[in-house]
Amino acid sequence: MRYLGLDLGTKTLGIAKSDSLGLIASSYKLIKFENEDYESLINPLKEIIDELKVDKLVLGLPKNMDNSLGFASERSLKFKKLIEDNINIEVILQDERLSSVEANNLMIMGDTSRKNRKEKVDALAATIILQRYLDQRKD
Repeated sequence: MRYLGLDLGTKTLGIAKSDSLGLIASSYKLIKFENEDYESLINPLKEIIDELKVDKLVLGLPKNMDNSLGFASERSLKFKKLIEDNINIEVILQDERLSSVEANNLMIMGDTSRKNRKEKVDALAATIILQRYLDQRKD
């Protein structure tokens, strides 16, 4: 089973993919889009799903530290509905708290420049989100 991990921002969508066994996540791509134009992501997402033969999507759900849902969570929930209304695929929500912090810390430890970190953080965060799901899933 192949999964795609998604880290949704206001201008970028970080994408990670799993191996064909659904065990290991790796960074795949970053899609840039106009501020909050989430509908523009549907066709590129369809193409990636078809190309990689993806079975399920894992979308990061940015919860607050107290486990409540805030504005960023609403954005992810609306994007989940948009995907489900336009693409015939299951979308699983995965708690993404601190995934961007973890991604930045990993890149700092790897001595990645600030400019490169900014461009790669969402794709790496998507990888972290997907790997967390793969490690705990109960399909």
